[in-house]
Amino acid sequence: MRLLIQLVNHASVKVDERITGSIDKGFLVFVGVCDADTKEIADKMLKKLVNLRIFKDENDKTNLSLNDVGGSLLLVSQFTLYADARKGNRPSFVGAGAPDHANALYEYMISEARNTYSIKTETGEFGADMKVSLENDGPFTIMLDSDEILK
Repeated sequence: MRLLIQLVNHASVKVDERITGSIDKGFLVFVGVCDADTKEIADKMLKKLVNLRIFKDENDKTNLSLNDVGGSLLLVSQFTLYADARKGNRPSFVGAGAPDHANALYEYMISEARNTYSIKTETGEFGADMKVSLENDGPFTIMLDSDEILK
């Protein structure tokens, strides 16, 4: 599983000119799933995500988590996080999870963020052509890859 996390002042997602999700201060998170991913991996990645201390404290140090600042999540599915562009100029996406599997884990993460962590969680729309708008704070962007984090 790969999570591309952007610290944002605000972000939103549109599908067919309809806003499907919008947040103020928080994380815009692009979620990539591969076939080897499980609910257990999703749980560990979500725990890591919500506990990341990348918001600034009163001393201007990145020391506060999403809950510490009352931040929100905007989760957007993005299979292209598994793009492989090592050969040629056209990326391959064979590493991305099958749509049914990826959507199930994406929906699971949304549910867990809302129910287990009580975080306001907005979403994109799985498999849709989405338009994402954001104001990155910093900019501050982090990539979490379960293959590296969960060893």
